[in-house]
Amino acid sequence: MSEIALIGKKIGMTREFYKTGQLVPVTVLKMEKARVIQVIEKSKRGYKAVQLGYGKIKNSKITKSMKGYFAKKNTEAKKKLKEYRISNIEDYKEGNEFGLEIFQDVKFVDTKSKTIGKGFAGAMKRHNFGGLRASHGVSISHRSHGSTGQRQDPGKVFKGKKMAGHMGDKMRTMQNIEIIKTDLDNALLYLKGSIPGSKNTEVFVKKSVKNINKLTILEKIDLAEKAKKTPDKKKK
Repeated sequence: MSEIALIGKKIGMTREFYKTGQLVPVTVLKMEKARVIQVIEKSKRGYKAVQLGYGKIKNSKITKSMKGYFAKKNTEAKKKLKEYRISNIEDYKEGNEFGLEIFQDVKFVDTKSKTIGKGFAGAMKRHNFGGLRASHGVSISHRSHGSTGQRQDPGKVFKGKKMAGHMGDKMRTMQNIEIIKTDLDNALLYLKGSIPGSKNTEVFVKKSVKNINKLTILEKIDLAEKAKKTPDKKKK
């Protein structure tokens, strides 16, 4: 079940202490259970996939066509539907539910969430520009972004030009985030460091795409303790 994702809600940040005295900042996510709504076979669509439903929603807030769809699948209405292409669909059956237990043996995950919206921002704040000089002829344009385009040729501003504009409020993916601990009873996931987004932001969490060989914090602590216990051969 490593190719699918779960949705969690960002509760906030806290810290974890280890017996060595080390302090690690963590982000706490309240994870939701996912339900298999549909298993898509290759003979029907040309690819293998599984459709998952997340979150609860009132029947009054969904369209008639979606009401019929959920009734046909004999399941309660779900707020979000996501489709994931997977190689092995034999492990999934319609109606099955799973939650945080799929990350039990996983050390690193990728997250996807929406950043905090900052509104309209200037070039210095948005793109980290240095601004113009504080004196020597610069008049009322100290924080401007300088020249915008060229003259008659090509006579336009190229797409992607770094200028003032809407900052934040965009989807961002964070890769290789270490799982500090999981609380299965309360469906809480503790991830190392910060994750984009404000409180109550929806966060997609899935197993890390890259093969990570680096050690976790607990593994590093265990290695350090073993190194202390082993006697030094050089000393006689």
